[in-house]
Amino acid sequence: MEKERRDFESVAARWDSNPGRVRIANEVATAIRRSVALSPHMAVLDYGCGTGLLSLQLLPQVGSLCGADSSPAMLEVMAGKIAAQGISNARTQFVDFEHGAHASGSYDLIVSSMVTHHVPDTAALFAEWFRLLNPGGQIAFADLDSEDGAFHGDNTGVFHLGFDRTYLRELLQKASFSEVRDSTATSVSKEVEGQQREFPIFLIVARKP
Repeated sequence: MEKERRDFESVAARWDSNPGRVRIANEVATAIRRSVALSPHMAVLDYGCGTGLLSLQLLPQVGSLCGADSSPAMLEVMAGKIAAQGISNARTQFVDFEHGAHASGSYDLIVSSMVTHHVPDTAALFAEWFRLLNPGGQIAFADLDSEDGAFHGDNTGVFHLGFDRTYLRELLQKASFSEVRDSTATSVSKEVEGQQREFPIFLIVARKP
């Protein structure tokens, strides 16, 4: 694991051209719809939104959307999509809570996909999400099950080689979340050293009491 940040600025413009990345976003969106009762009254925060691949799919079923990311280039791409589609109930926000740029607002649902493994302090991230939620609000986040580093290959900016679900459930409970549950959202097949391997991606949902 590399204890430095990955450069998302240089890849933002072509981020959506990766079919595998698009498929993960589609299947995580499907898993969220299956696990969370979306409502037109919901204010949603996509934490680590990238180009909005995940959350813009959910927007027709919710009230408003804020895409938050630490990459200005990613936010620029998402903002361009919002403008091009004439969307009036979505916006973007720069966040970098590890360096003092905290998200603002309060939300009924926080979604996040393939972000948690890029954040060094998972407990601090959960505390940040808890702070941002309205009472009764939920988080729904997807990431890799524990793996050996083969998923990314280049592990620059990867602080966790996936996660043990039991560990995350316990960490969420310590952070005062309730109704914690997990499911498998999708699985990614990759060739590693000449062999096909499967990398499951979980979805964990939890509620702020």
